[in-house]
Amino acid sequence: MVLIYTTCKNEEEGKKLAKLVIEHHMASCVNVWPIQSVYRWEGEIKEDQEAGVLIKTLESKLQPIEDLIMQNHAYVTPFIGAVDVRRINHAYKEWMSEVVR
Repeated sequence: MVLIYTTCKNEEEGKKLAKLVIEHHMASCVNVWPIQSVYRWEGEIKEDQEAGVLIKTLESKLQPIEDLIMQNHAYVTPFIGAVDVRRINHAYKEWMSEVVR
């Protein structure tokens, strides 16, 4: 299992990406929540309200999800990072194997 993390310009965009991922059976669940971000862009320090997006999926879906995000994301340079999960509970793993294809 891997967790894919990205940020979006707002919760609406995050939910749109979440629905696309779930509709295509690429993940078992996607969490979207509001966050405050501080970053440097074009030489200036920016502060923005964004949405965090956490996608629970399988390693085999990493590239297709990255492609989907890149095709549907508002940002020119979105962050897309993945973290390997060593262990998940058995019941969730079984459910995930049913919904991710």
